[in-house]
Amino acid sequence: MSENHYDAIVVGSGISGGWAAKELTEKGLRVLLLERGRNIEHVKDYVNAGKEAWDYPHRGRPTQEMRERFPVLRRDYPLNEATHGMWANEQDSPYVEEKRFDWFRGYHVGGRSLLWGRQTYRLAPADFEANAREGVGVDWPIRYDDLAPWYDYVERFAGISGTREGLDILPDGEFLPPIPLNVVEEHVAERLRAAFGGKRHLINARVANITESRPDQNRVACQYRNKCWLGCPYGAYFSTQSATLPAAMATGRLTLRPFSIVRQVLYDKDSKRATGVEIIDSETNLTYEYTADVVFLNASAFNSTWILMNSATDVWEGGLGSSSGELGHNVMDHHFRVGATGHVDGFEDRYFYGRRPAGFYIPRFRNIDGEERSYLRGFGYQGSASRQGWTREIAELNIGVDLKETLSQPGDWTIGMTGFGEMLPNHDNRISLNRDVTDKWGLPVLSISVELGANEREMRKDMKQDAMEMLEAAGVRDVRGTESDYAPGMGIHEMGTARMGRDPKTSVLNEFNQVWDAPNVFVTDGACMTSSSCVNPSLTYMALTARAVDHAVNELKRGNL
Repeated sequence: MSENHYDAIVVGSGISGGWAAKELTEKGLRVLLLERGRNIEHVKDYVNAGKEAWDYPHRGRPTQEMRERFPVLRRDYPLNEATHGMWANEQDSPYVEEKRFDWFRGYHVGGRSLLWGRQTYRLAPADFEANAREGVGVDWPIRYDDLAPWYDYVERFAGISGTREGLDILPDGEFLPPIPLNVVEEHVAERLRAAFGGKRHLINARVANITESRPDQNRVACQYRNKCWLGCPYGAYFSTQSATLPAAMATGRLTLRPFSIVRQVLYDKDSKRATGVEIIDSETNLTYEYTADVVFLNASAFNSTWILMNSATDVWEGGLGSSSGELGHNVMDHHFRVGATGHVDGFEDRYFYGRRPAGFYIPRFRNIDGEERSYLRGFGYQGSASRQGWTREIAELNIGVDLKETLSQPGDWTIGMTGFGEMLPNHDNRISLNRDVTDKWGLPVLSISVELGANEREMRKDMKQDAMEMLEAAGVRDVRGTESDYAPGMGIHEMGTARMGRDPKTSVLNEFNQVWDAPNVFVTDGACMTSSSCVNPSLTYMALTARAVDHAVNELKRGNL
């Protein structure tokens, strides 16, 4: 057997790729984990984890030189001194915007598992049924009950803090103790229950931050530093580095190869199976081939599809998995940056301690229980309440002692929230290979053409109005609606492009995430999503990955792959 042969190859080391590597190695397979970017070692390479704002030359803000070099990253929070170098270099890896799309990528070991917001929710039974019920896109090939035991499985390992609420629209999970609400959030939650007859709920955010230490994983409970995006030396939040990669390495069956850009999946037209992958070493530009019985694509929604599009083009012009005509189509994100904020009176004698990594969540309440709005689906809210500190604006133009005394007192309590709305699958929202533009390694780049539809635009009206209504009902004063610049991609929840389905004529993947055209190729990252729900999708990627690996290994044992 060639030294370049493995039982399985996993492409991408982010949230889903880390899970694939863990599950495959623990089931006895020799696995090659390929990552296009550099390695980041747990703890040692979290170089900014202990820094404060004053430790940066520009107090963490982006410099003018940074803003000029990274015109996409500067559109939102990713461009700053603290995480500079963690987000993909758009000069080395450009893309073409046929319509504006803010694509924020993490090209390094761990991917965006080191940078994610950690909000962790299950899709609801209704989410798996909505497409079929409403005649949108195609039907999911699975239902909630198919995934529920896998949600249980990944939650127990990853460590999700939260509360059991008994809501059909937001299923409960295997939770650690929650990160507490503060006194104002608890007050608003109580007022909302009373004002809306128990039909709207403000609950603890469910996040992948452990609140109880796990010595077996060498992970320590959350320290309330709220520096998660800098890498957690305590391993308190779930990431590839803190959880799945150590587990996979402990088996002795994992080979990690960073600086490895997968150019294509190698395909044998006679057996109708993949035989491995071809890579470019991003440091030397040399090309290598690795073979395997099974290939898992977990390079992120768009990059996994890029690989498929660039593979087996001698068989299918549109690439491996394109026979349905749906490869690259049905891009989805979560639209947000619309909500409300206001001031809360009556708690001037109360403050909070520590820096929580999470606030509250308000689950979806529109278009459920028989209600029908002018749009399909719905939205949830993420938010928090806090008391203003010394950085607030001071109305009085004090100087000297008066200024110091004013700044030494806490300011008003404020509360705010932003909605996260579901985006419907739409064939016209697409990515495609642009062979006229190439990246640093001479590879074609993606052209992206995605925009919000009428359904999302109509939904956003309620996202603002409902937020204002709830805060006013809770007694918040000076309530104002908020809406700031949003473009698809800003949610960093890109999904679709290689959707699951029941029919190879209308979908790219089957019910176990196998490419219809090559059943030993699995895609379990955001590309596989058939619809988007309105909740953060990462937990679903984890569960789908664990489920697909279980199926793949069983099929290998039966000789079917």
